[in-house]
Amino acid sequence: MTLGLKKRVSRTIPFGYKVSEEDEKLLEPIHQELDAIEQAKQYIKSCSYREVAGWMERKTGRYISAPGLRKVLARSE
Repeated sequence: MTLGLKKRVSRTIPFGYKVSEEDEKLLEPIHQELDAIEQAKQYIKSCSYREVAGWMERKTGRYISAPGLRKVLARSE
């Protein structure tokens, strides 16, 4: 496996990843979205999930709901 690729385990593509062009069974990281998740960990200390989710959508161009953000942050700890 190439560095940075992750095995696809479900139909849902997690925030921060996209389907690999070479192999549909692998996911490629989207560094801009992964960086936004790291920043969101800091912002969530002083803002609501809804505010941070809105900020992430403006920053990355990809929609994420407040409950979805909560799940992403819980998994990344």
